[in-house]
Amino acid sequence: MDPHKAFREEVEQNIDGLVGDDDLQALSRTWVREVSPHKYAYNFTWLGRPAIQFPNDAWALQELVWKTRPDLIIETGIAHGGSLICSASLLALLDMCDASERGEVLDPRKPKRKVLGIDIDIRAHNREAIEAHPMSPRIEMIEGSSIAEDTIAKVKALASGYERILVCLDSNHTHDHVLAELEAYAPMVTEGSYCIVYDTLIEDMPARLSGDRPWGPGNSPKSAVHAFLETNGDFEIDKRIDRKLQITVAPDGFLKRVR
Repeated sequence: MDPHKAFREEVEQNIDGLVGDDDLQALSRTWVREVSPHKYAYNFTWLGRPAIQFPNDAWALQELVWKTRPDLIIETGIAHGGSLICSASLLALLDMCDASERGEVLDPRKPKRKVLGIDIDIRAHNREAIEAHPMSPRIEMIEGSSIAEDTIAKVKALASGYERILVCLDSNHTHDHVLAELEAYAPMVTEGSYCIVYDTLIEDMPARLSGDRPWGPGNSPKSAVHAFLETNGDFEIDKRIDRKLQITVAPDGFLKRVR
């Protein structure tokens, strides 16, 4: 057997084992529960900017970007900008690989692939840091509610010039807000690509961990995902991703567009 194929088959068998190990999945949820009060996700940066993500999820995004090769990534929720920088750097690597294969010279100041970030409040110090970053030529930002009609119209207009689109939702985590985001942005996802809904783990965590936030179990991104899928057959949950990760903020949050 071809050694590359043999290794891929071994990996698939490994993932099958993880998918079927209920005890390990429960242990992973316990770990996430216990680490959450320490604000674990706040402790990591990507190319110098705070990302507020679990490292495992950043690795999963890298795999999906390589697999689907998007030319536009749409993100709701900007915060300190680390996630935008991460996505932009992954797209930069795609452009570099394309240029290498074609023997072309790449101008990093004129990228073809872009990241579009949306946030209701882009704080001045964060905007300044993002715009000063070397990845900034790949990044556009819109300030406004991600579910406002004018914001959605702007995103649709910008997205119309791209062929392959991936979406990441990570702003307000209430059921109604995430459901509205799914209804607005999921249709922009290209067939075979993904809509990643972050912080679905809220549904599986004790209500006390949500503190004074307006979301919690029963009113979370995961409840919105399942409500969305009840009436939308274009997407399905790629459960193998979060089962493989084990430690993730997005259980049931990796939605693949299948048609």
